[in-house]
Amino acid sequence: MTWEPRPAPVVTPESEPYWTGGLNGDLRIQRCTDCDLVYVYPRAHCPDCLGDHVEWVEASGRGTVYSYTVAHQVAGWPDDDLPLVSAYVELDEGPRLMTNLVDCDPDDVAVGIAVEVRFEQSEDGEFAVPVFTPV
Repeated sequence: MTWEPRPAPVVTPESEPYWTGGLNGDLRIQRCTDCDLVYVYPRAHCPDCLGDHVEWVEASGRGTVYSYTVAHQVAGWPDDDLPLVSAYVELDEGPRLMTNLVDCDPDDVAVGIAVEVRFEQSEDGEFAVPVFTPV
């Protein structure tokens, strides 16, 4: 059980494809066509070579837990949806992203477990927030 709908993210022109991709079940990430870096958190220029030849690619939606923490109290988060598991997930494509793990017992979470993406719609219904669940 998770808190749904999620608060709407702050969306910029650079990040809109990331947030709207989830409405169709697509986890979109960026790739620099100059240096081939694949990265998460949208930006107009490659964070490595600073090139502006970037494209959107669909990620597999699979990865592993790189790091995580469990919060038993979170201001503004519904008590029924605690504890909250926040994690860095390393995608199979390489980049890591900060997310939540859902539909899991926090005691069963460990570094290195396999996870896959699912999406929770934002409160305004215009975007979908990627969260992960163990597989």
